[in-house]
Amino acid sequence: MVQSTTPLDGRLYRYYCEVSVREPEILRRLRAETIPLPRATMLLAAEQGQFLGLLMELTGAKTGIEVGTYTGYSALCMAAAMPEDGRLISCDLSKDWTDIARRYWTEAGVAGKIDLRLGDAVETLDSLIAEGGEGTCDFVFIDADKPNYINYYERSLTLLRPGGLAIVDNVLWRGDVVDPTDTRETTEAVRAFNLHVRDDERVTMSMVPIGDGLTLARKR
Repeated sequence: MVQSTTPLDGRLYRYYCEVSVREPEILRRLRAETIPLPRATMLLAAEQGQFLGLLMELTGAKTGIEVGTYTGYSALCMAAAMPEDGRLISCDLSKDWTDIARRYWTEAGVAGKIDLRLGDAVETLDSLIAEGGEGTCDFVFIDADKPNYINYYERSLTLLRPGGLAIVDNVLWRGDVVDPTDTRETTEAVRAFNLHVRDDERVTMSMVPIGDGLTLARKR
């Protein structure tokens, strides 16, 4: 019996991708266009995008929010797996990056499902709550600035319905969370967030070591 997660060295990771990852051609092109850009490390891993799509299908999600869009890879993965009447509110600050996203969303035929909101995401989430959005969302995907993770998460719990799912990326932070010499604001923020969710009795949670780590937290 295996007592811990099997570590993925280069050879095993390549095998894992070969036998499990189905990245559509349009997503491969979006990945290729994004990789040369500044902040390309924000691009979601293909296996994570596929996992997000599976979560959409498993939960039957129709309404959701994404905090952090970049060039639209994760939004495309989720929107493509949502039903035709699905609606994803996507939050970001950059018009330049999301202009790329819009092109691919249109080509993929999912632009009608995505409502892009440019501006401060905390303010956007607060506006959604003020407009009566409390308890209406099936899921929230958080993949944005780390110092605001707890702020995003707390607002997400307000917006999620009971049984709704918060999905949070980068919770392993490239392994830096276990480096005691790393006291950067971003690293400390991820550490604080991980402890915050671990101790939160309002949710049922699991941290999944896929990509840079995803935390799934289901609102009770």
